[in-house]
Amino acid sequence: MPAEIPPVQYAKSNGVHIAYQVLGEGPVDLVYVTGAVGNLRLWWEEPGCRRFWERLASFSRLIIFDKRGMGLSDRGEFGTLEDRMDDMRAILDAVGSERAAFFGISEGGPLSVLFAATYPERTHSLVLYGAEVKEETTEDWPWGEATREEFEESMEGLAARWNDGSSFVEVFLPSVGDDPRLSDWWKRMKTESFGPGDAMAYMRLAYEIDIRGVLPALTAPTLVLHRVGDKVCHVENGRYLGKHIQGARYRELEGADHLPWGAGSEEILGEMEEFLTGSRRGPDLDRVLATVLFTDIVGSTERASELGDRRWRELLETHHDRVRDELRRHRGRELDTAGDGFLATFDGPARGIRCAEAIVGALAPIGLEVRAGLHTGECEVMGDKLGGIAVHIGARVASQAGAGEVLVSHTVRDLVAGSGIAFEDRGAAKLKGVPGEWRLFAVSGAGS
Repeated sequence: MPAEIPPVQYAKSNGVHIAYQVLGEGPVDLVYVTGAVGNLRLWWEEPGCRRFWERLASFSRLIIFDKRGMGLSDRGEFGTLEDRMDDMRAILDAVGSERAAFFGISEGGPLSVLFAATYPERTHSLVLYGAEVKEETTEDWPWGEATREEFEESMEGLAARWNDGSSFVEVFLPSVGDDPRLSDWWKRMKTESFGPGDAMAYMRLAYEIDIRGVLPALTAPTLVLHRVGDKVCHVENGRYLGKHIQGARYRELEGADHLPWGAGSEEILGEMEEFLTGSRRGPDLDRVLATVLFTDIVGSTERASELGDRRWRELLETHHDRVRDELRRHRGRELDTAGDGFLATFDGPARGIRCAEAIVGALAPIGLEVRAGLHTGECEVMGDKLGGIAVHIGARVASQAGAGEVLVSHTVRDLVAGSGIAFEDRGAAKLKGVPGEWRLFAVSGAGS
């Protein structure tokens, strides 16, 4: 998996610059075709999306791009479906790919289908997830997103709603639950993809799509995946594709997430890996030495009751932003966040300690006290999960810390000798679920 975000490159297509990135060295070229919005920079900011891409890149050479008119590609007109197919050909030429598989998601599904039917010689295979067949609800297609009248009504109020991400989790990733951070991220994704006027123009183009007549021309091997409770694209779209694409393999999945990197993403990845490579290796099981950091807010329940839901949510958003700022500054990798706690990893214990101290300091001015714990040990990395006894020890060390305190195991203390970091001995402690006694140390000065 890549440690760094791959550089943005540009392919020129009929005078338009199309932004793309390439990661992985797998045996199959795989083009990731998104739906109605896109911004390469912002996609990478969402840990779930990043992990999903990195896992795809473990068994493919993954090619991701911003469609013309949005994100980091040239803004302006969106062109026709034919123009966007030309853009995809230009990207394939730029990366030296003669044939590629296409992963079409949502509105990216019809574009992928049309490309595969038009250029079979350049299509290795096709994977469709939550893909549309036809957006308009009509008498012969009752599973569309809206009737013509409903669509026009929604366009009238689109500009007023464009700077709002409040319904994102509920509609696109309901498995996540209430997550204000994701709602804020989606708001930024929309506004940094294009403005409301361009959004209306793009949605009008998408609304006219109907690929039913194209499906008989498809000859590429096709895998269709669709969640039965998808709130954006009705499951009958997937069933129709599975039935009307010759030889298609159709898998109906439990859940309601419209985006593929939500809950159950490993099931999608496993199906895709087997379909594209012929075998399902599963997520790589790596054992690496890593420093794990756990943080959580002290007295969060009492503070939430005191402030009320709205003010507490706003304070929690600020907490998340400040923690992530420090993680970026200290090269930490966020692995998970649940409520008011974070789990992150570092490639060096000194960097992890200094990040923890910085987090404590950054949150004090807004009246939040946090505790933090660190441990360094061998961890099992499997896809987007981190496991092993080292992770359990890190969590138990954090639970022993007091308000505003950074507590570390003796392993961490020993590894940073000579770094200028000072400690106070907290004595031996029994950690729940961990054999033996563990000597713990509180950080009393993080050095330079």
